[in-house]
Amino acid sequence: MQKRTDEQWLAQLRGPDLSEALADLYDLLVRSLRAALSGRAGGADANFEDFAQEASLKIIDNLDSFRGESRFTTWAKKIAMNVALTELKRRRWRDVSLQDLFDRRSTTGRRLANPEPDPEQAAFQNMAMATLRGIIDEDLTDKQRDVVIAVILEGMPIAEVAWPMGTTQNALYKLLHDARRKLKRRMEAVGLSPREVLAIFDQG
Repeated sequence: MQKRTDEQWLAQLRGPDLSEALADLYDLLVRSLRAALSGRAGGADANFEDFAQEASLKIIDNLDSFRGESRFTTWAKKIAMNVALTELKRRRWRDVSLQDLFDRRSTTGRRLANPEPDPEQAAFQNMAMATLRGIIDEDLTDKQRDVVIAVILEGMPIAEVAWPMGTTQNALYKLLHDARRKLKRRMEAVGLSPREVLAIFDQG
């Protein structure tokens, strides 16, 4: 692959004959994604070529947003990684039943950040989880509760929740925003810090 400065990358990818630079960019992204994701969950079955192709098109469309805060190749690799992780996350939830998540109506399926806490931590976790379950069940509307369980507690992407619920992503963002505000007010009213409550769960 030809070595290029940031300026050369930009000039050639904006030029009338960008095929060579685009091919080099594609190869660079495939190698980068394969090295970064092969060991991750879902990485073994990932189609790095498709991810790199989608990322290349996104990079071409957003060249004007490159501000030179890092090397061009670093910026491009970050875009490719975001594309790949978004797709891998979407695939993870492809066959998950929303009804199964909604029927739980609790946080018991959410993995704790520290599964073996000391007695004091365990007492706080149990109290926080019981309080959060009560707030979710008693203070939220049915739709707010379902979105909180799916998105916040289960980590499901909003895009994967919107369609089965028969609504739009924008509508779910608004619903989730209102639910978060209500949860925050209720937790603070009973003396719980929302940040402390979220900290007991694994955010990965």
